[in-house]
Amino acid sequence: MNNKFIKSTIILIIGGFFTKILGMIIKIVMTRIVGTEGIGLYSLISPTFILFIAISQLGLPTALNVLIAKGHNTKRLLSTAIIISLLIDLAIFILLMFSSNFIATNLLNEKRTVYSLLAMGLVFPFISVSNMLRSYFFAKERMLPHVITNILEDTVKLILIITLLPYFLLKGLEYAIFFIVITNIASELTSIVIFIFLLPKFKTTKSELIPNKKTIKDLFSIAIPTTGSRLIGSIGYFLEPIILTFVLIKIGYSNKFIINEYGIINGYVLPLILLPSFFTGAISQALIPNISKGYSNKNYTFIKKRIKQAILASLVIGIPATFVFMFYPELPLKYIYNTNKGITYTKFLAPICLMHYIQSPISSSLQAMNKAKISLKGTFYGMIIRTILLFILSYLHIGIWGLIIATGINIVFVTMFDYYHAKKIIQKHL
Repeated sequence: MNNKFIKSTIILIIGGFFTKILGMIIKIVMTRIVGTEGIGLYSLISPTFILFIAISQLGLPTALNVLIAKGHNTKRLLSTAIIISLLIDLAIFILLMFSSNFIATNLLNEKRTVYSLLAMGLVFPFISVSNMLRSYFFAKERMLPHVITNILEDTVKLILIITLLPYFLLKGLEYAIFFIVITNIASELTSIVIFIFLLPKFKTTKSELIPNKKTIKDLFSIAIPTTGSRLIGSIGYFLEPIILTFVLIKIGYSNKFIINEYGIINGYVLPLILLPSFFTGAISQALIPNISKGYSNKNYTFIKKRIKQAILASLVIGIPATFVFMFYPELPLKYIYNTNKGITYTKFLAPICLMHYIQSPISSSLQAMNKAKISLKGTFYGMIIRTILLFILSYLHIGIWGLIIATGINIVFVTMFDYYHAKKIIQKHL
């Protein structure tokens, strides 16, 4: 088990490194083509995109990962999860057909986002199927398919953006952002084809592909608490641009200022300081089936050791990165994004994000121990604190700093909450 965990983690780290590089190149190319205003416009719709992704998947990928790792019927689980997610995707598509104009005009205060919101409804089925298949390979601790598909996804997206995005930009900025959203169909479809090709040739009966009550109950027993945590976080993120634009416009800031500053935060600052998260994300993904098996076997000493190793490994990458972002932020901003915007924001958030690097493996450990409800509470409380602070601080005429401060406090709170409860659970059994 130990060797398999280390091997899985190394594969995910190497794959995550290449994916992060490709993702960074995509972000650079996008920024150079659509500019800060375009990135700001894309950032306005991103919270809505993430919220609906959380709703469409309903925590099913994590539930699949846990249940397949425990030896449940793989074929029935996989088919049931895909059917449920596609039904939810259909409902979301219909909802967006009728509400996209209202969201764009009344909530985001930006009419140019209508086409992008509509495009999301077309993308979700491909994301859902891709992530369900991905979870199967995670559960089997076969990380190479995940790495291969991630790299190919980003490669396809990069080629499409380089070749076709300038053409859509000529038609208008709103069409360019619409195209960026639509590229997800091609990239996710690439993953689906590869996953299907790499799946073992199951011998299935018709009855195994039809959902039954027990399978649905097993999936939802894990999926609902898990998606609750993600959904709450996504709702908070969804409310972010709505509150920000509402308050700042009300107290006198221009829409152009908001879009540009929001673009700097989401286009330059956060992607930069979250770069080490590819490492912590790899650890978290490899940790779930590992901790899940240890918890089933009541091997709490093993679980404690794994979590400590995950935190230490995250800090080994996180501390040097934090040092650079705190004292020399102008260097990565210049060489990566060719900009000097966002230096002060980066210096402020860098030490706080050190806690964010260890948050992911701790939260994943709670989920693997069937304690997703605890993580849900932490995310819920953090979202409430962040949303209230964002609303109050935005009235203080400090521009986008209300968002920066609220985000920092949320990271600290959620990380400490999850760490405290993970430690308490393990100590209880030792």
